[in-house]
Order: sequence, then structure tokens, then C-alpha cells
Amino acid sequence: MRRRGEGPRAFALALLVVACGCNTGLVYPDPVGPRFFEPLPGPPPEATWRDTLLVVSFNVENSQEIDSALAVLTTEPDLSGPDIVLLQEVDEHAARRMAAMLSMGFIYYPAILRKATGRNFGNAVLSRWPVVDDEKLILPHLAIFGRTQRIATAATVQVGSTAIRVYSVHLATPPNLALPERQDQMRAVLRDAARHPHVIIGGDLNGGSLGNLAVERGFAWPTRDGPRTVLFGRWDHIFFKGLLAPDHGASGTIRDNRGASDHLPVWARGVVY
Repeated sequence: MRRRGEGPRAFALALLVVACGCNTGLVYPDPVGPRFFEPLPGPPPEATWRDTLLVVSFNVENSQEIDSALAVLTTEPDLSGPDIVLLQEVDEHAARRMAAMLSMGFIYYPAILRKATGRNFGNAVLSRWPVVDDEKLILPHLAIFGRTQRIATAATVQVGSTAIRVYSVHLATPPNLALPERQDQMRAVLRDAARHPHVIIGGDLNGGSLGNLAVERGFAWPTRDGPRTVLFGRWDHIFFKGLLAPDHGASGTIRDNRGASDHLPVWARGVVY
């Protein structure tokens, strides 16, 4: 017997709550700002390729439980010593604090200023390698609710002699944009990425099928399979171009997020070829 609150009506209501909660704010239409950047706190590690790059993506739900998010990132064995951390639904204060705790530099661009909290809402790239270039990529189509925008934060990370283009992505929710419009958002990221031979894309896609667009353009999808990362499905992913994933232990999902978010973090390992 179905319990009260279950079924399509409850699912639709939950999606509507998510849509309204994430999309009320002042849009930042300027492609160059606001911008928040801090370089590495010390010299970069040697690029010996003695191991693979570890990439983590984590939607931290409006930076509400940063202590818990940091506990996940600093105590989970699979996340030990990350090279790249991609954050979504973060503000500049949380990005700075998390980067400092992990001894990483960061680049952060907000998409909107949230009306409810007075805090910024956007994406960050944290790196233990130097960030030599960065960009705010404004994604097409405004949300139905609130007419707000989504962005990708892009950074070029220098790992030894190899430049790797990295994107922290947060696409629109299903109630805010239909699938074709969300596909347009993913394609905008992929078009920008086409200029670069080595690419990492990761983040909250707000959908399970959008990764097929990356695969069609030659990307590996190490996080394709696994448990749900949100109530509605497996929506958080990482993609590689110009990096190979090892056959064993290439990716995973942290099932206990310590109450840090309504998302589970995902991770993947890759080596440049």
C-alpha cells in the first residue's frame, strides 16, 4: 500500500519546492563578474604523474552545513588529497574557507544573489594546481520561476606542462526548464570545452540523461553508474576528455554526506594521456 505523500503528486511537489528554492534572486548578467579568486597558498606539487588526478564534485546545498561538508572532504578515505574540487550552490565565503582547509586555491563566480538570504549562489573550482585562466560561462535560457540564470565556472589548471580546462556546472531544474532547454545548457559547456584537448566537467546536472551529450562528443563518463545522488536520481557527475580512468577504483559516490547537503558527492580519477 502506498504511504501518504508518495507517488507522482508528491514527486512533482518536491520538484516545485526545489525549483522555487533555488531560483529566486538578483541575476549577475556580467560575464566577467563578480569574481572571487585566491591563488594557491604555497608552491604547487611536482607534476611527476606518480598517480592520477582525483576530482570531486559536491553540491553543498546553499552552503548551509559547511562544517559537515568539510568533514566529508577531509575524513573520507576515497577523497583524500583531491586535486580538483568542484562545488555548486556555494558562496564566496564558503568557497574560501573550504579551499583554505584543503590547502587549495579557488576561483568562484556567483550566478545570482539570493533574495531570501542575501548571499551569493554559484559555482567554484578548487585546485591544488595553479589556475592560469578562468571564465564565467553564462548558460542559455532563464528559469521559469524567478527568471534567474545558471552558469558554469571555468578554470584552466596548469598541471606541470599540461593545461586542463575544468568546469563546475549547475544546470537548471526540470520544473524551471524543459529537457531541450537544459540540453542547450549542457551543449553550451561542451562547445566551450571543444577548444581544449584536456577537459574535466563536473557538477549537478539536475538530470540523469544529459551526460549522453558529453559521451557523443568523446568524453568518458566514469560516474555514469552508481546510487542516487539526490532523491530523484543520479544527477551529479564527472566527465573527462584527454584523461584516462584506471580500470579499478576509477570513481565512486560517498553515501554518507554527514547531513551536509541534499546531494551526495561523487569522485573520479583520471590521468592525462
